[in-house]
Amino acid sequence: MAIQEWHEAIAQVTPYVFRINTPDAGGTGYLVSRSKTAPLSFVATAAHVVEHAHYWEEPIRLVHHTTDATVLVRPAERGIKIDDDVDTAAIAFDHKELKLPDSPLPLMRLDYHLKPGVAVGWLGFPALAKATLCFFSGHISAYLENESAYLVDGVAINGVSGGPAFICGPDSAHLIGIVSAYIPNRATGQVLPGVALIRDVNRLHALTEGVKNIDEAHAKQTPTTEPPSPPPTTEPPAATRG
Repeated sequence: MAIQEWHEAIAQVTPYVFRINTPDAGGTGYLVSRSKTAPLSFVATAAHVVEHAHYWEEPIRLVHHTTDATVLVRPAERGIKIDDDVDTAAIAFDHKELKLPDSPLPLMRLDYHLKPGVAVGWLGFPALAKATLCFFSGHISAYLENESAYLVDGVAINGVSGGPAFICGPDSAHLIGIVSAYIPNRATGQVLPGVALIRDVNRLHALTEGVKNIDEAHAKQTPTTEPPSPPPTTEPPAATRG
């Protein structure tokens, strides 16, 4: 069976993509899970996109890209689970107002990661293009097991953080992770091309399991007791958030 072309995978992933806006930040997210018993959906994103709004209990606006429908979720109307260790978050909210795909795209299985040389793509809303959904691609350079992350020879700029990273399959695009940061090369003192940091989906399985309704999601969310911290990276001084 033939592998998908990139344009086919993009068309398949796009209906799952959200633009995320908070009072002081913007980024990208994507539908990663839906409850079968309640109008509850989970949108995955990078933790640094939403953790300031979560800590200060500010509203978060989710814009579904395909339909341009918007939902404003206030603290009492959502549940946010954050994994700071890998800059990953999931927002649980009531999706009755939105027309979303019936089933999420498949996630890469927990016990598997891609090898160097595999081509991957990602989608996001770069700040320089405002509400324009853009496609990026590159090849995996390495997998960092202790970071649950891929280094990819591609670009991730402001606004793309939280976007879906995926591969082309024979029958479906497969989600492999979340865009987290871009690590430029500063070895010479100048900012030279570097690599993108993509967190794998391992922690997403845990962030979205065992929640049946919005009240439960709110009760089980990450406590707002600690101020937000910068996302961890392999080279903290040289990394920029996507």
